[in-house]
Parts: sequence; structure tokens; C-alpha cells
Amino acid sequence: MRSFCASCGTGLVYRNQEVLPGLVDVQVGAFDDPETLSPVAHIQGAERLDWMTTIDQLPVIDRYPSPL
Repeated sequence: MRSFCASCGTGLVYRNQEVLPGLVDVQVGAFDDPETLSPVAHIQGAERLDWMTTIDQLPVIDRYPSPL
């Protein structure tokens, strides 16, 4: 079951009582300040694409590049 904001339609939470009883997945975009909580685990690692294991080694671009 997915729940959405009644005003704007943004996804807020996900629940699956059959597969994950008692667990509520709160979307990070639902927080006013997403920096207040940091991740504690990678979920669905078995479904991870091969390139995701080294994604943290890629260069970081602070802003979207300007068109030439």
C-alpha cells in the first residue's frame, strides 16, 4: 500500500504487511529536513545493478552543468 499527499500527490510512505509486517518505508522526500535522519542500511542489495557497487567512486558535480 502506498500513501500520497492529498494536496500535491507526492509519495509519502509504503507498507507491505504481507511481506514486511510492521515495517513502514517513509520516503526521504516527505521530510521537511531530510538531513535529520541518515540511512542505516542498503535495501534490496540483491537487485542492485553491477555499476551501483562503485557509484560512490564517481566524480561529484555540485550543480547541473550549464549548457555550452
